[in-house]
Amino acid sequence: MLVLAAHGSRDVRFAATSERVTDAVRRALPGVRVELAYLDLNVPLLDDVLDALDGEVVVVPLLFGDGFHSKTDLPAMLEAARLRNPRLRPVQTPIVGRYSPVPALIERLEQALGRTPSAHTGDGVLLYAVGSSDPASDASIHERGRELAAVLGVPVHTVFATRLGRDGAVMAAATDYLRACGARQLVASPLFLSAGLLTERVERELDAVWPGATVAGPIGEHPSLIAAIARLYRDAVPRAMQVGAPAPAGLG
Repeated sequence: MLVLAAHGSRDVRFAATSERVTDAVRRALPGVRVELAYLDLNVPLLDDVLDALDGEVVVVPLLFGDGFHSKTDLPAMLEAARLRNPRLRPVQTPIVGRYSPVPALIERLEQALGRTPSAHTGDGVLLYAVGSSDPASDASIHERGRELAAVLGVPVHTVFATRLGRDGAVMAAATDYLRACGARQLVASPLFLSAGLLTERVERELDAVWPGATVAGPIGEHPSLIAAIARLYRDAVPRAMQVGAPAPAGLG
């Protein structure tokens, strides 16, 4: 049994994208029961889904940042569900953000530009993610930006949608940095599962300082994400036989 734990959003696009991801995981794991649940804002809530289950359940967090939700909120929810129903044996895997999203990001950039970003054409990339109160979580997002820059050979700057500041100062500094690195055209690369209110906020601020920038699509049901979820599930299945087992190793 696999439960995908998504954050939730008031934007209807998030739930639609999460459903498409869930359907793709079902196709990738034939014979495995796969359910979608949300930590907040959407139904079904994770508590309600877990309360309807028994036995071994693998819970994969559909999160790109390893912050409060994955380290504190979700483990507490699983422990509470276990106490309510001793027959339930949930195991939490690492977040999907443990896999390298670079292949998915590059493909979305190629789709938006009609080609691969390159230094030859003067491209610069603005990578943006949610942001966390956990410095280690933010550091992992910055590392994804460095990986993307190394593969593409173009300047990449990372910003966080929840910390854009006032009066566009954060976005102005980001675009100034990319221009100083030689970028003559810019493409925005969201490290988000789905488009939504936060991605639109970033894009509005970007448009004010770099009109005409190209915006790539979110990760969505990209095959590399689905493969990562399937791997997390398979790695966790042996551990799901033990209550309170440690999470499997990250994907590197």
